[in-house]
Amino acid sequence: MFIDKIKIYVKAGAGGNGAVSFRREKYVAKGGPDGGDGGNGGSVIFRCDSSINTLLAFRYKRKFVAENGGDGEGSKFHGKNGEDVVIKVPKGTLIRDPESGRIIKDMCDDDDFVLCRGGRGGWGNKHFATPTRQIPRVAKSGLPGDEAEVLLELKMIADVGFVGLPSAGKSSLLAAISSARPKIAEYHFTTLEPSLGVVSVDGEKGFVAADIPGLIEGAADGAGLGHDFLRHIERCRMLIQVVDAAGTEGRRPIDDFRVIDEELEKFSPTLAARPRIIAANKADLMVNGEDEFSLIPEISEEAAELEAEAERLGYKVVYISAGARLGLKALISETAKVLETLPPVLTYESEAAPVTENDEMAGADAVTIHRGDDASFIVEGEWADKLVGRVNFDDKESLMYFERSLIKAGIIDRLREAGCEEGDTVNFCGIEFDFID
Repeated sequence: MFIDKIKIYVKAGAGGNGAVSFRREKYVAKGGPDGGDGGNGGSVIFRCDSSINTLLAFRYKRKFVAENGGDGEGSKFHGKNGEDVVIKVPKGTLIRDPESGRIIKDMCDDDDFVLCRGGRGGWGNKHFATPTRQIPRVAKSGLPGDEAEVLLELKMIADVGFVGLPSAGKSSLLAAISSARPKIAEYHFTTLEPSLGVVSVDGEKGFVAADIPGLIEGAADGAGLGHDFLRHIERCRMLIQVVDAAGTEGRRPIDDFRVIDEELEKFSPTLAARPRIIAANKADLMVNGEDEFSLIPEISEEAAELEAEAERLGYKVVYISAGARLGLKALISETAKVLETLPPVLTYESEAAPVTENDEMAGADAVTIHRGDDASFIVEGEWADKLVGRVNFDDKESLMYFERSLIKAGIIDRLREAGCEEGDTVNFCGIEFDFID
């Protein structure tokens, strides 16, 4: 089964909590605070794997959660960092935001991409000791890890895309000019998934070709199988349109050409405008020519019609026989010549920012402030809840941290703008205090 589009959920690990601890050792006076920091949470990392060409691995597993960081301990012991989760995807996978459809990252190189960063570990109380605060009874909680739901969409990376109607000979051509072994049989829709093959030019690696399952009339509107795979040739630098020049399926070559041309235009005018070579396949069945040919000396009336249409549109026709291995050198040579003049394979720029790296102020803008029925000012929001979880309200230093956080996040200014005055009651996620300006 070929799967090239799937939605998954990913979550980075939360940071471990810092420890509140004091050194207690016989004959050692005033040991002081020695609470260790919490470990960082594991991140979610995407990595390209050239041995994978489908998203089938995500069919049964769609949730990926990294390990949380360990809590800090006494004796300044640092908590264990959480293990990262590495998600391997085929090269050419797009990571999209499922709501807007915007591209977060195009996985087209060998660099790892961190989508969700693990939460930072909280500080232990050893960080809060000062000459005037020698017994700090406060530590920071670890920050939560980022989480996201993303859509993975595979767009194969190839230089050349083979397109054509069923049984035109695309799979036979790919097998004849590369080491790829797609399924070949004498019935329609033999190919049910795209195949990639590396074609050598003069004994060296030349270009990558993709065989796309057969299109039919109406494919761009959802008919047949081809519409599911048209996205895989959007990156291709050029196209080779394979046409049954001998009409073995009872169709005229010119009609086959026009059907595919119209479907490409409907799906993407940009794709239809890519440089193209017409591979007139099964030419050995069309005329009784030489075993090896580059041009057919006596072509049929139908083939002449195809040539005239191709010439009008600026496409070159190369006569081949994939089954008999004839005319292939000329096709490869012509393809390599065209590729030399073209830009590199298309890559997509990021359209949406990756999940925000975790910090203590992230999300403060989303906090809401409104008046309650008792005229108090109510502060609510996810950021506010997290801040309350990091504060020990029985400790003076922790309360000072709480106040600094409210000022830094702009909550105090927003309360003033909302009309809050000296002595008014503020309900901060269930914690009430008097506003002091």
